[in-house]
Amino acid sequence: MSADVGLKGVFAHSEALFRTLFLSFPDAIFVMTAHGRISAVSPVAAQMFGYEEQELLDQPIEALIPQRFRDRHVQNRQNYLATPGRRPMGSGLQLYGRRKDGSEVAVDIMLSPFVSDGEKFVLAVVRDITDRRKAEAALRESQERFQLLVEGARDYAIFMLDPEGKVITWNSGAERIKGYREDEIVGRHFSVFYPHEAVERGKPAHELELAAAEGKCEDEGWRIRKDGSRFWANVVITAIRRDGALIGFSKVTRDFTDRKRAEEALVLELSKAVLANPDIRQMLKAIEDSLQSLIPHDYAAIALYDSSAPHELHVQQLKPAGEARPLESVIRVQGRPEGWVLAQQEPLLLSQVENKSLSLMKHRPWSEFKSGCWVPLNYRGDIVGTLFVGRHEGELSRQEVDMLLQAGNQIANAIEMDHSFRRIVQLSSKLKEEKRYLEEELRTEYNFEEIVGENRSLRAVLKQVETVSSTDATVLILGETGTGKELIARSIHKLSPRRDRTFVKLNCSAIPLGLLESELFGHEKGAFTGAISQRIGRLELAHLGTLFLDEVGDLPLELQPKLLRALQEKEIERLGGRRTIPVDVRLIAATNRDLSKMVKEGQFRNDLYYRLRVFPITIPPLRERVSDIPLLVNYFVTKHARRMNKPIHTVPHDTMAALMAWPWPGNVRELENFIERAVILTPGTVLRAPLGELENPVGESGDGFDPNLLTAEREHILKVLKDCNGVIGGAGGAAEKLGLKRTTLNSKLKKLHIDRKDYA
Repeated sequence: MSADVGLKGVFAHSEALFRTLFLSFPDAIFVMTAHGRISAVSPVAAQMFGYEEQELLDQPIEALIPQRFRDRHVQNRQNYLATPGRRPMGSGLQLYGRRKDGSEVAVDIMLSPFVSDGEKFVLAVVRDITDRRKAEAALRESQERFQLLVEGARDYAIFMLDPEGKVITWNSGAERIKGYREDEIVGRHFSVFYPHEAVERGKPAHELELAAAEGKCEDEGWRIRKDGSRFWANVVITAIRRDGALIGFSKVTRDFTDRKRAEEALVLELSKAVLANPDIRQMLKAIEDSLQSLIPHDYAAIALYDSSAPHELHVQQLKPAGEARPLESVIRVQGRPEGWVLAQQEPLLLSQVENKSLSLMKHRPWSEFKSGCWVPLNYRGDIVGTLFVGRHEGELSRQEVDMLLQAGNQIANAIEMDHSFRRIVQLSSKLKEEKRYLEEELRTEYNFEEIVGENRSLRAVLKQVETVSSTDATVLILGETGTGKELIARSIHKLSPRRDRTFVKLNCSAIPLGLLESELFGHEKGAFTGAISQRIGRLELAHLGTLFLDEVGDLPLELQPKLLRALQEKEIERLGGRRTIPVDVRLIAATNRDLSKMVKEGQFRNDLYYRLRVFPITIPPLRERVSDIPLLVNYFVTKHARRMNKPIHTVPHDTMAALMAWPWPGNVRELENFIERAVILTPGTVLRAPLGELENPVGESGDGFDPNLLTAEREHILKVLKDCNGVIGGAGGAAEKLGLKRTTLNSKLKKLHIDRKDYA
């Protein structure tokens, strides 16, 4: 009977649909009678078992079952027909089919009973699962190997956690390290391994959150064994996901207690050495002693990197205690093992040098050793050098290389501590010098606390100050003695981007010639007789700030080229020193001398003059800004009266007129000194000024000024009236320039017998 005939008899309904499905379905399909005879077979089924379709029709289904299963299968078939039902594929049974050639095929079967024309049938769908069985076998083998690996890793605690952090697997290494048997720990939360204080801080939960968010969490810290003892653990927690969903964590723990104790011992020894004597040689000896106890060796050397010479390394050979001081040398970085370690930031074994195409320096001891290793000196991500340890006998173990790596980090910290200490010593020296300088400044009586005045010429000066302050240009302040050159210099500094740095002042005329160079550039200990210690100069002290050279016209000719070089090259050398020191200084110079005339006479270098005269500012003398005298007088009276706790509120008009009439050859400084004396002499609330002092001193009567105050006042008012073309009031009038009210000026004209014909 053909397949089509069988199908027609069995399935009278939906014949076309079933035929299409039956012929194209990818799995094998059999139709069996209640007696176990094959009634219909699909092309795929015949091909799977190696038969022609007609060969299988009306055959017992047991013909396709291996001999060892046939007797059992007959009973199973009868049981199935007694209680028929659908059994899906994938039930997990180890089922096999027998091909025509006698070979077997692994299968899964789905059985479904049905009735047609009152007769019972069974539909069987058979799937070839040979490839799946092979994959499952390979997976089981891989799992078994992995389990053997996990169980054999006795130096590692390897176990799994569920998403909440409960232990679900345990290996022998975990039992050895942590002390728990599997039945004691599975199901408990892994926080049991953490110290109480870490649990209170929420560290276990935080590590799981971090691993879940970033995929992995690495940590080192103290952990707790079952017996309560602590050990230093290196921990890696990895998140495990399936189809994007978190299903748990793997946790690998190593016991690094011995390494931690060795590190602490090394740090302790290095710390003692640094604190006892912060000298690099003493530190190198401490490093050697600590290394010898940590990793026995026959030779060790440190190669230090200097950013100022990026192609070279400074090698310091470490010597055991009692031998000669360490030998020093300089080597090239390129092509050397040390250079490879610097670039790769990884350890390098002596046995690997030839494979890396690196060269060993001639007359160096590397080739004498049977084993050795270079490791980077890593300080917070920056490689400051390398460390080499060599042995004549015996290989370095992996554990020793790891310990050497950790020692390298600690040595890098110690070396950086030494560098930091040296920087602190230098900074401390600078701060001491700065403190001494500031104390001197505090003892100095400043002439101003702020600029006072509204005169047009003064406002022009202030505009210049505002313009140049935002730049780093050199400023040359010109003006007579007492006009406030230092005040202008300080104003430029306070308005500049360097305002938060130091303002350093040096008066070139106030320091003896022999000490001026040391004061300006500094000196080293022993640079000259009496130089008992190092001293930082004013240029170095003003680094990143402002240097004010007052009375620069008194700077000796022999020092001028050295100052010019410092300004142009931005570097100096202390007296007796060989090291170049960078200095970034904004220079402001001041003088009351005619520098251009001095240049013509050969008393001042023209190149320095033009370097200083980038932006000249000329301060007008007080006699050219008479209108500012009342403001200055009131300001100084208030200032000194408050300081002396005196209630002075009034300055008499006659006194003010006399003060305005005096030409003030000493300018604002002379005016302030005079007002201070007046405040001292005043017993009440009205200023009592010693006007009798406003006379030319002996020997100065030939300067063109009349000693009689009224005559001087009359001449001054006449001059102002003539300058104003006789205009008394209004803008630009004589009253405004004299700082008086118009009515007051008219009264003075009558008092001084000044007629219009005198000034018209």
